[in-house]
Amino acid sequence: MKVNKVCVMGAGVMGNQLAQLFATKGYEVSMTDIEDRIVQNGLNAIKSNLKKYFVDKGKMTQEEADKVLGRIKGTTDLKQAVSGAQLVLEGIPEVMELKQQTFKQLDELCPPETILASNTSALSITAIGSLTRRQDKVIGMHFFNPVGIMKLVEIICGVKTSQETTQVIKDVAAKLDKETIVVTKDVAGFVVTRLFLVFCNEAVKLLEEGVATAEDIDKACQLGLGHAMGPFKSQDLVNGIPVAVHALDYMRSELGESYRPHPLWRRKVEAGELGVNAGKGFYDYSQQQ
Repeated sequence: MKVNKVCVMGAGVMGNQLAQLFATKGYEVSMTDIEDRIVQNGLNAIKSNLKKYFVDKGKMTQEEADKVLGRIKGTTDLKQAVSGAQLVLEGIPEVMELKQQTFKQLDELCPPETILASNTSALSITAIGSLTRRQDKVIGMHFFNPVGIMKLVEIICGVKTSQETTQVIKDVAAKLDKETIVVTKDVAGFVVTRLFLVFCNEAVKLLEEGVATAEDIDKACQLGLGHAMGPFKSQDLVNGIPVAVHALDYMRSELGESYRPHPLWRRKVEAGELGVNAGKGFYDYSQQQ
């Protein structure tokens, strides 16, 4: 099956980046969310990003940027959004029941051949698609933030995901100039999230125990382990602290107590210290506001 149109569910930080990426690579895109305001904010973010990172840097002409924007249609009408789409990519909040009901609704709205993909970072693909009648066409397509820079797409197969569906998603990822790994066993956290959050959780333990400062732990990971960015700075940058807590809680429920999030994570969430956008996370950004 050839994919020509993609529906991106969610116009927030990840959703608008995904819509921009697909449109830049020539796909027709519909981007949908629950409020007109959110959809418009997403479209405005795409327009701003194209100008700042492409047109102003000489990587794209304004005419080319306008063509990219012209491939993206925003709407709050889900039925209209999925019409004609061969692939629906869901990027809604990480709540299992919400995703299950959304996939059930998509199953009812979309033709039988449409692939339903989730950008979840940790939740079971099999469970997400369990209420559909097309479990062979349900798959995980996990992108990383920032979408335009991070090269990996983690492809996750549910118990009933077909080889044909997997191949279509691999082909789409290749057209997006992404590298892929295929997670053949649908376990909580998959590969990247499971490894990274255990690593981050250990870093939080070191910080709370007073072994070293956040700055030095980040520096150790960059210069000693070759990471592009340390765990604290990376969590702050993408405002990922509440997402990490939720994912660790889910992995703990599925995989055992060794995945319990350190209490400092939860204290950060309760204090509203969620990262750069909040003015404080593991670092203080209040003077930068």
